[in-house]
Amino acid sequence: MLARFYPIVPDAEWVERLVRVGVKLIQLRMKDVPAAAIPAAIARALAACRASGCELVVNDYWREAIDCGAGFVHLGQGDLDTADAAALRRAGIKLGISTHSHEELDRALREEPDYVALGPVYETKLKVMPWAPQGLQRVTGWKALVKRPLVAIGGITLERAPAVFAAGADSIAVVTDVIAHPDPERRTRDWLAAAATP
Repeated sequence: MLARFYPIVPDAEWVERLVRVGVKLIQLRMKDVPAAAIPAAIARALAACRASGCELVVNDYWREAIDCGAGFVHLGQGDLDTADAAALRRAGIKLGISTHSHEELDRALREEPDYVALGPVYETKLKVMPWAPQGLQRVTGWKALVKRPLVAIGGITLERAPAVFAAGADSIAVVTDVIAHPDPERRTRDWLAAAATP
């Protein structure tokens, strides 16, 4: 069972900040980080999560995740081209996969992931996306298709969360609404409170 609130953060320091607030599921998504620094960052994040009873999801760096003893990896569609899903399974690592279209969903489901992510639900400022916002109807449609936990991501604010949950999302992944907030810890507490009430 996935936690309903799922922050995505850029470094181990952010992991440490948010697990202290009570987060129980968090993704470490590092971009433009020197390859030599990746294992230490994962190990630092894992230590913080283990001390706080939080599950760490490592984005992209599946080899390092295996080497560091992580229990969960998230892969984008491009990552599936080079990742060894069988090696992840042999290591006992759970897997989440991003999807944006029916073709991508079909591909993801062939890997039998532990969750499927759908996005962007709303317009997102985080990065330029080739896909139009998926909308709440797509969330509902995806939930009927995936037969496993569904993570909604993309442009979701605390104020939009009730509608996204009502549409069928099991968990909401959040980036900007937390890390760009003037008070990320307070925003995280508000998210945790909202997610605790189905």
